[in-house]
Amino acid sequence: MPRKSSKLDRIDLRILEELQTNARITNKALSERVGLSPSPCLQRVKRLEDIGLITGYLGLVDLDRFCRHVTIMATITIRDHDHSIFATFEEAIAKLPDVVECLKMSGSFDYLVRFVCADIQRYHAVTEDLLSQVGGKLQIASHVMLDQTKQYRGVSLTDLLHG
Repeated sequence: MPRKSSKLDRIDLRILEELQTNARITNKALSERVGLSPSPCLQRVKRLEDIGLITGYLGLVDLDRFCRHVTIMATITIRDHDHSIFATFEEAIAKLPDVVECLKMSGSFDYLVRFVCADIQRYHAVTEDLLSQVGGKLQIASHVMLDQTKQYRGVSLTDLLHG
């Protein structure tokens, strides 16, 4: 994936920023917002998908309106820095539907993992299973989310490129 590419112009950036905000925008509306006719706009979107800058589209569900749940951010430290344990952990995490995000980190812990579970009992069962799969070589610090004060809605691509 290119960092700063001469292949991207200001219209490409505007398309990417618009799609971060509203991936369901019609091609006609998108083309009007970025100052292109619909056909070239669609061609640009397809090119951005083809080169891997657009990796997917998703609908954000308001879980609070949908069901009861608990979100836990867990910091996970691998006690034994054997590469096979990291691989085992990452394989186990990839299979867990309760894990919605996993980030490998530098610093005082190895991973930051977001769990979304039906309840705290489900979270406990998932982490117990995870510990058994990795042979108990994990230290897990759990942080229950009380409220989401700002939701991720994309990044300012222009600021990143010119900042």
